[in-house]
Amino acid sequence: MGGMQGKTVLVTGATDGIGKETARRLADMGARVLIAGRNAAKGEAAMRDLATNTGADSVEFLQADLSVQAEVRRLAASVKDRTDRLDVLVNNAGAILFRREETRDGIEMTFGLNHLSYFLLTHELLDVLKETGSARIVNVASVAHRRAALDFNDLELKTGFGAWKAYSRSKLANIMFTYALARRLEGTGVTANCLHPGFVRSHFGQNNGFFGRLGITLAMRFGNAITVAEGAQTSVYLASALEVADQTGLYFDECKAVKSNRVSYDEAAQEKLWDISAGMVGL
Repeated sequence: MGGMQGKTVLVTGATDGIGKETARRLADMGARVLIAGRNAAKGEAAMRDLATNTGADSVEFLQADLSVQAEVRRLAASVKDRTDRLDVLVNNAGAILFRREETRDGIEMTFGLNHLSYFLLTHELLDVLKETGSARIVNVASVAHRRAALDFNDLELKTGFGAWKAYSRSKLANIMFTYALARRLEGTGVTANCLHPGFVRSHFGQNNGFFGRLGITLAMRFGNAITVAEGAQTSVYLASALEVADQTGLYFDECKAVKSNRVSYDEAAQEKLWDISAGMVGL
């Protein structure tokens, strides 16, 4: 890993799980780390915990519900108020929901949080990322995308909603967004990559009802789930490793570039998703 002294990092969804572990590791390497999360109490506790366990005095918490577009924009403005540089943006916040819900903006929650928050926050922070130079964008996706294909006639699953269908499509959208973003960033010095963190033994999915929580807990127990530390490894690698400083537009698993599914490479579909996403967030 490369040294992170003097660098500023933003990690979303960093009050728990692999987001918090990613923040901890980067702070331990010397970075100034901004952590973003929805719950103020959890955020303050995570900030204190990270500061205590890393010895760093440069961990700061920013509260934002990233399913709400106005709060995504407010988060970006808060980041710019606090710093004039951003070396790494780790888009990590996400969820799986076992019943269909909508965001405050009237968008299906899984798509709104897991994909549109990445899309909008990245857009809002692109100017400071470009001004920093040699900055990195790291999008946490999932191997769940492999069985997915986007239906542009029903991206929000208004009919035939299923939790895993919505989740896997949102993770495919993360990857397609990354590829389209990397093309747009050519020549700017900013890279964009995405990753599968692994099937991680964390609190992921515990926001659902009893049977949803039970199903995920059993899957973690009997499905060879890895630790949070192992799950954060590829995010930390892409945020800091010297050998990937100039690599962009790639999908990583276990710190290695691998192929994502065939449909993710369809550039026409990537551009269509980009245009639709831009419309949905009012760009």
